[in-house]
Amino acid sequence: KYMFLGEKDYQQLYLIKKFIKNKFNTKVIACKTLRNKNSLPYSSRNFLLKKNYLFKASKISKMIKNFKQQIKKNFKKINELKKIKKDIERIGVDIEYLEIRNKNNFTKNINKKNFKIFIAYYINKVRLIDNF
Repeated sequence: KYMFLGEKDYQQLYLIKKFIKNKFNTKVIACKTLRNKNSLPYSSRNFLLKKNYLFKASKISKMIKNFKQQIKKNFKKINELKKIKKDIERIGVDIEYLEIRNKNNFTKNINKKNFKIFIAYYINKVRLIDNF
């Protein structure tokens, strides 16, 4: 009757909701991403990283969280995405993608209330994903 899925992989959650909607009598309930005190989302992949890499990942999460807060205060800050990407790359990670999308349909048609920031990157060959 109910399916509980985490928002950590928001794109996956979106696709599962869409798939289940018309095929099953099941309600998908999104659960907030659980994060540690350093803003890093809990993930089994974190166990594959040494302490110094976890520190880098935490730093990235904090940067994106802060960036989202800045955008909420001043939507023009959204134009600083390339700068944030360069700042993250300086930490020493390979970014697969860093995008701001409409959280309802994943288009680039965004406003102050409907956007999410999505990132996938590699640290020491471990792929991490996150969204804010």
